[in-house]
Amino acid sequence: MLRIAVQSKGRLYDDTMNLLAEADIKISSSKRTLLVQSTNFPLEVLYLRDDDIPQSVASGVADIGIVGENEFIEKGEDAQILSHLGFSKCRLSLAIPKEYKYTGLQWFSGKKIATSYPNILRKFMNSNGIRTEIHEITGSVEISPGIGLADGIFDIVSSGSTLVSNNLREVEVVMKSEALLIANWHLDEEKHQILNEMLFRIEAVQQAEDKKYVRMNIPRNKLDDIINVLPGLKSPTVIPLADNEWCSVHTVLDQKRFWEIIGKLKEMGAQGILVTPIEKMIL
Repeated sequence: MLRIAVQSKGRLYDDTMNLLAEADIKISSSKRTLLVQSTNFPLEVLYLRDDDIPQSVASGVADIGIVGENEFIEKGEDAQILSHLGFSKCRLSLAIPKEYKYTGLQWFSGKKIATSYPNILRKFMNSNGIRTEIHEITGSVEISPGIGLADGIFDIVSSGSTLVSNNLREVEVVMKSEALLIANWHLDEEKHQILNEMLFRIEAVQQAEDKKYVRMNIPRNKLDDIINVLPGLKSPTVIPLADNEWCSVHTVLDQKRFWEIIGKLKEMGAQGILVTPIEKMIL
């Protein structure tokens, strides 16, 4: 049995549960307790505060964990990073009241900064030769300048709406963060086998993200030209049709270039273009 530590609530919890569900690892959500076992996979879920996850994995209380990169770096625990998961993205930034004129990083010299991430901030300021007074705080860091507790803040920023509502503006991005899958260094062979199966499933889910399966009918005399346009994984599938002058082409397209490529295909004579989402992809 493999034990995974995950955040007990919040956006990272939601994203983690979605990932496990897409990997067909079923976790009961009807009555969430501290420790819940999967009904169809040798995995049990340990629900913790996000800042407790790095230590729980490093100490062996949990075998693996999904945690924000910001928390992992801040805590500095000795665990291995298995994968960057690509969700729960945010950034750690410095922000100041809107009415202040920002003149560069030196503006913070001698200033008081409120944060829940003192270690990351201290290392950043030291590397830039800037001396500041760091005030460690938990909870609503963004209210600190408004109540006179600090001159600026160092905190997580996602959409930036919280900063705006507190009359603050982002002035420096110190690091970008996303969800990490971390592991204890000393897993036994049985747990490694379970972990490898879980990683296989997660990779299949990740490979399918932002991908579309596209089928189209094209004039056979345009086949070479159209294949040259398609940035498929390997070579597209070409299927003959009853009409010898036409064939069907199947391929996978990335969402980022989807409309650009579809436009070119239509110009080259592609018809009956059918697009479907991909749930999982195994390379």
